[in-house]
Amino acid sequence: MEDQIIGFIAGILTTVAVLPQLIKSWKTKKVMDISPFMFVLLLGGIGLWVVYGIIKTDYPIILTNGISFLLNLSMLVIMLRYKSED
Repeated sequence: MEDQIIGFIAGILTTVAVLPQLIKSWKTKKVMDISPFMFVLLLGGIGLWVVYGIIKTDYPIILTNGISFLLNLSMLVIMLRYKSED
């Protein structure tokens, strides 16, 4: 049980880490200095964490990385949408 609490806390911290950049990019529509390649790599890694969590039936990994995947995918979409406007 304690390991799941640690897993949820770790997952929440890494999941919310993208929020400041996501919010700033959405508001300013400025994404010129952000690397889309880095986000593609990050999405690949996070997606594999979700698969790993499913294989291990580890709900903290599945839930937090699933949310993180969606947030980072949103950031990639924003970057692709506003890249030409910079």
